[in-house]
Parts: sequence; structure tokens; C-alpha cells
Amino acid sequence: MAIEQQLYDTLKVLCPRTFPDFAPVATVRPYVTFQNVGGATLRFIGGEPADRRFTDMQINVWADSRLSAMTLARQIEDALCAATAFTARPNAEPVSDFDADIPVFGCRQDFTLFATR
Repeated sequence: MAIEQQLYDTLKVLCPRTFPDFAPVATVRPYVTFQNVGGATLRFIGGEPADRRFTDMQINVWADSRLSAMTLARQIEDALCAATAFTARPNAEPVSDFDADIPVFGCRQDFTLFATR
């Protein structure tokens, strides 16, 4: 199973409103989005892919309050680090965000995910 599907399945347990890349307009909060932001590509000298993927994923949480966003972000961090379908390592602490036009509170955190192909 693709690492993106494994991540999606893990996140949906914590927040049923989980979407790759972006959420539809007017999605009820809280909701989670995720996107691939790079990672190390592993290839053998002959050009064959390695049996593992090292993918950097950004997880974004959007909620009606700072506390709600951070609480869900911490639950996600715990769940990803405990996952058995892949290995997750947070790259840093969550970064707070706010969109005054909506208004909505958010936070984002990058993880490196290690998984077999």
C-alpha cells in the first residue's frame, strides 16, 4: 500500500475530515490536510529504487481555536510515532498559523515517514 494511503488511513482515525493537499471550501472544523514536501530519494548505483521510501510530509491542522488546533496536532504526532504501517519522525515542533480572513487557527508540522515500497 502506498505510504500516502497509509498516512491517510492513520489520520482519518483521529479526524474524519482529512484531505490530501487541501480541504473543500466550507469544510467543518477541525480538519486535517497533508501534502508531500519532499524527502530523500534512494536509488542503487544501477538506478533501481531501494525497497524503502523516505518521504517528508507536512500535516496541517485547522480549527476554531489555537488550543483545539494544537491538541489535535499533538494527538496526530503521537499516533504517527506509534504507527506500525510506517515509521514516523517529527522534524520539528508544530508551527502556529492563523488566517484572519476566515478566521481560522492552524498549525503545521513536518514528519519524515519511512516505509517499504
